Amino acid sequence: MTTQTFRKEKDSLGEIQVPAAALFGVQTQRAVENFPITGLRPWRAFIWSIAAVKRAAALVNFELGLFNDREVDSNPARNIGEIQGNERGKHFTAKQLSQAIAQAAEEVMNGTWDNEFVVEPFQAGAGTSHNMNANEVIANRATQILGGEPGKYYAHPNDHVNMAQSTNDVIPTSLRLGALWRLDELLAALKGLQTALEVKAKEFDKIVKSGRTHLQDAVPVRLGQEFGAYAKAVERDVERIRRAAEGLRRLGIGGTAVGSGLNAHPDYHARMVKKLSELTGLQLTTSDNLFESMNSMADAADFSASLRTLALTLIRIANDFRLLSSGPSTGFDEIRLPAVQPGSSIMPGKVNPVMAEMLDQAMFHVIGCDTTVALAAQAGQLQLNVMMPILAHNLFEMMQVIIGSVNAFTERAVKGLTANREKAEGWLAKNAIIVTALNPVIGYAQGAALVKEAVANNASIKELAMERAKSGALKHRDEDRPVTPEEIESALGDLYKLTEGGIVGGVSGGG
Repeated sequence: MTTQTFRKEKDSLGEIQVPAAALFGVQTQRAVENFPITGLRPWRAFIWSIAAVKRAAALVNFELGLFNDREVDSNPARNIGEIQGNERGKHFTAKQLSQAIAQAAEEVMNGTWDNEFVVEPFQAGAGTSHNMNANEVIANRATQILGGEPGKYYAHPNDHVNMAQSTNDVIPTSLRLGALWRLDELLAALKGLQTALEVKAKEFDKIVKSGRTHLQDAVPVRLGQEFGAYAKAVERDVERIRRAAEGLRRLGIGGTAVGSGLNAHPDYHARMVKKLSELTGLQLTTSDNLFESMNSMADAADFSASLRTLALTLIRIANDFRLLSSGPSTGFDEIRLPAVQPGSSIMPGKVNPVMAEMLDQAMFHVIGCDTTVALAAQAGQLQLNVMMPILAHNLFEMMQVIIGSVNAFTERAVKGLTANREKAEGWLAKNAIIVTALNPVIGYAQGAALVKEAVANNASIKELAMERAKSGALKHRDEDRPVTPEEIESALGDLYKLTEGGIVGGVSGGG
């Protein structure tokens, strides 16, 4: 059994033990001990984005001449804060220091040190613990690059890695970057679903079925039209999400503690936005008001709301799939979903619409995350919103849940879905509401009477209308002229025509 060893580190509150091999330090260790809530860790997007800020800052601050050459104690038993008098050890140039920090941050961006990010989302307000976790990991890794060991801090977490920064501008910038980092992946998942639905719309375009409103029989539609509407709804949500994401491109980095930019070079904000654009490949813009960009979470709430709207769309589509595939013997049974697993532990042969059920549950969770984002966004006071850690966590979780569930639903439900044409057209044959197509010919009242009789006698509306026309009992609307069997045939003979709009039944215009 291996016994874990520790090193001692101190901060403004005193001394504490930190695992000897850890790249995180004293403030991270305090957060781990203070917040043993769920065992959750930061989303990769949050780690990547904060490391991007640290990397950019190291390069920008060096370019602005803010790094100095550095003398550090070579005694590993002492913290850098304990160096006395003129004791000398290692010497590093400003460039070496900047490059080591930038390299360490790049490694964090690439995922090399994910296991060193140990502070969970339910933490101190504003995200100081997450920020210091990043500062300490990058400082210790930079120290290793410079030839030292964790805890020596040849690069200091606060003085160097966090130079010209505050948690208060780093965290809102990071949550914006993290969301943008996964935006293309999110949109690709949705475009994949849209495309799969469009393929089915084309495949099912010749299948005429009963429309339903209020879950009651309505005039005919094509199964392809139903799926085309699903595809268009997803496309509209893609547009909404893309539009909302534009607000996230506006960064407030450089506002430091309250928005005034204290301790940051006057050129720092603009240079940081430019450098972050270069390092991440994202299109980013400067803020016209750093105070607003720090204390307002409205842009994040707007983006979250667009994801909530998508969730509502997907719940509706999933529920339609469940309804259309219901039965099969006693339900609609108009579509067949792929059988991906047995549906019951007691009923042999049962197969359930599990992928649609999964999508529903995933989207319920997304809506819950959005509620948390909304509550967190309105909970800020004055110059800072301290609820950013849970806001960021839920925003990133929404994106992950959507990406994963939509990809699974597309691959394991939509692409393998088939139509039961016989059942769909069979239901339509029993639908008395197709009499609506006769409204321009016979009027609403005679049509209602036909429906009532057809339902009472379990008769076909077309056959009943034909019978009444042949006997002369069916009259034209607003005139005492009998309807002919040819007019009935014209209106009801080709139900496909009823799905294309317009006035059917041979009614002519003119005076």
